Amino acid sequence: MAAEQEFQNHILVVDDDPRIRQMLSRYFADEGFRVGTAQGGAAMRAYLDENAVDLVFLDLGLPDEDGFALARDLRTRSRAGVIMITGRGDVVDRIVGLEIGADDYITKPFHLREVLARAKSVLRRVREAAPAPQAAEPADPEDERFGFEGWTLDLMRRELVSPGGEDVPLTTGEFALLCAFVRNAGRVLDRDRLMDLTRGREWHAYDRAIDTQIARLRKKIESDPQSPALIKSVRGVGYVFAAKVQRL
Repeated sequence: MAAEQEFQNHILVVDDDPRIRQMLSRYFADEGFRVGTAQGGAAMRAYLDENAVDLVFLDLGLPDEDGFALARDLRTRSRAGVIMITGRGDVVDRIVGLEIGADDYITKPFHLREVLARAKSVLRRVREAAPAPQAAEPADPEDERFGFEGWTLDLMRRELVSPGGEDVPLTTGEFALLCAFVRNAGRVLDRDRLMDLTRGREWHAYDRAIDTQIARLRKKIESDPQSPALIKSVRGVGYVFAAKVQRL
């Protein structure tokens, strides 16, 4: 069994078309994955309430629910990777999907091998951003939690808490990006360095999107995303995390 399937990643396929559900379910099951299916938003929510899922394939064209709204709801319920599937090829739809937290975007019709490759890429990012399993020698506790400007970032729990005490959900990419920033606070990081730090070399052209990811992250942590005080742009170079960071 390939390394990517060693932990039998759990995938949920959300699509109202039974042919799509069956095709993806059979294909990924044959590849060694555990696969669940749901025909709509209510079934998806019920499944997520009972199961820990690593990746969700989410159809944007569900007849009874807005796919983008469902994606937002999904982000509040799970830290799973999200790949949106749709028959619409409009670049605006792709951008909106990525803005609200999708990790990738696939347009119908698709090739199953491409879907598998993209799924593995997202799952690697999810796994690499997650805390490492407990080892014989525990990780340095000083590296587990960071504080900045009233915010708390807990690496072990993968949680970001606002100054007001609210849990702020982050996508896999946003979490990896914020970790890179807090660990390199005060250093100017160009896009290539950020790609390296977030293991993002596999990202596709339209979500290469260090810039897109940063815009999304700013909306979540900046008081004024249009005039950022934490993640500042350095013209012609890249970005710098300007907040004072403390290990907690």
